[in-house]
Amino acid sequence: MGVGIFLSRIAGLVRTKAMSHYLGTGLAADAFSAAFRIPNLLQNLFGEGALSSSFIPVYAGLLARGEGREADRVAGAIGGLLALVSALLVALGVVAAPALVWLIAPGLDQPTAALTLTLVRVLFPGAGLLVVSAWCLGILNSHRRFLLPYAAPVVWNAAMIAALVGFGSRQAPEVLVSTLAAASVVGSALQFAVQIPTVLAVAPHMRPALNLASEHVRTVLRNFVPALMGRGVMQISSLIDQILSSLLPSGSIAVFQYATTLYTLPVSLFGMAVSAAELPAMSGATGTDDEVATWLRGRLANSLQRIAFYVIPSAVAFMLLGDTIAAAIFQSGQFTRADTVRVWVTLAGSSLGLLAQTWGRLYSSTFSALRDTRTPLRAAIARLVLAGALGWWMSTKLPALLYIDPSWGIAGLTAAAGIAGWVEYLLLKRWLDRRVGPTGVPSVAIAKLWAAGCAAGLLALAIKTVGSHLHPIFAALVVFGPFGVTYLALTRAMGFPEATQALRRLRLPRGG
Repeated sequence: MGVGIFLSRIAGLVRTKAMSHYLGTGLAADAFSAAFRIPNLLQNLFGEGALSSSFIPVYAGLLARGEGREADRVAGAIGGLLALVSALLVALGVVAAPALVWLIAPGLDQPTAALTLTLVRVLFPGAGLLVVSAWCLGILNSHRRFLLPYAAPVVWNAAMIAALVGFGSRQAPEVLVSTLAAASVVGSALQFAVQIPTVLAVAPHMRPALNLASEHVRTVLRNFVPALMGRGVMQISSLIDQILSSLLPSGSIAVFQYATTLYTLPVSLFGMAVSAAELPAMSGATGTDDEVATWLRGRLANSLQRIAFYVIPSAVAFMLLGDTIAAAIFQSGQFTRADTVRVWVTLAGSSLGLLAQTWGRLYSSTFSALRDTRTPLRAAIARLVLAGALGWWMSTKLPALLYIDPSWGIAGLTAAAGIAGWVEYLLLKRWLDRRVGPTGVPSVAIAKLWAAGCAAGLLALAIKTVGSHLHPIFAALVVFGPFGVTYLALTRAMGFPEATQALRRLRLPRGG
């Protein structure tokens, strides 16, 4: 799963790099970033998160009990219902696009809003296809097929990269984004097409149908509603960020999108990968309540430490070395050094909640495995209220109080989301502890990881100062090589098994 997510995220970085080169942070970039988020709501609401948390526990449970035919019937019924609902919502989204643009990005000027409207209508059908792709992912994950569904977005990104490279130098940015939107739809179809043969192979008796007769299908739908509401709360939070960023100076929407692309890389690679891999495993737990609780606590402790091992140095890198990362990936063409600095500051704000967000995903997956999708909803609502209120104040009011340029308010927006992420995580942990007993990682272990990460970061920061004259890509290689080696060496000396495993994967000799 980690390999699949890594490949798809690297392809996404290449796509975003091409976008930054040809679009920069101008009108067209703002319009595409705003438009891209609107149909993505459909994918995020009905796709991987809500569907996986309600469908996989039931489907994987049937497979674990040897009820393959019934599992396939459930998969077919859910697939048929999902396709119908997606088609209806796509049609509604295309018709209601003007209202959606006004609602989601009220701060856009008239030319940007007009271009955004056009792009939304082009992008919506692709979002519907990505929802059905999430159904494929749920089936394949339950059969322990992780690489294909998580690597499938590579073809979606490849279609968009091809459009940018093929037409970027021949079309004006305002025209190029329309070509890019059409390529996104083509890529969405390809992402579904590459998965469906394997889906049919692992679920040979699966037939799409609109059938609610099975109690298992009704269980999926009952769990889907609170899961959908939980995802809806998260998307409302994302929409609030979108609205607030549209009220900030020009280019803020694009800067926020570029920073989000980098920020979600460790979230996906470590938080989502571990959480998604654990969901079908936890869903198959058997035994008494005490036996299941003990088993879950052990899996949680191991997974939480594994996430922290990789996420903590990522947060340090975003805070201290974010400009090196942004420059290496984005700084060329229309993307200037000033844009790099804005992305860095935005990343630094995001790093505050990086560990909490990834840990929170794992706790949410644990509740889903326990057939409880309502508790994560309660935590998500608390996060929404805090992130919205704090984000508004820190992005629109705090810059004036600090006598800094309003454009830096975008960093306050991401910092507020990080603080709210910690509140959500602590609520989830508290409620799960009441149910299965004390969970978590020893604080001493976390302190050691932070110490190793900060030591490696300070060394890399000194090297960055010396190599500031280098090309951004070479500067990143010079800086992050010592950063990674130092962190691995320190954590290995501290006795972390994850460091030994990482070195073994790199096939380094024991003394090297």
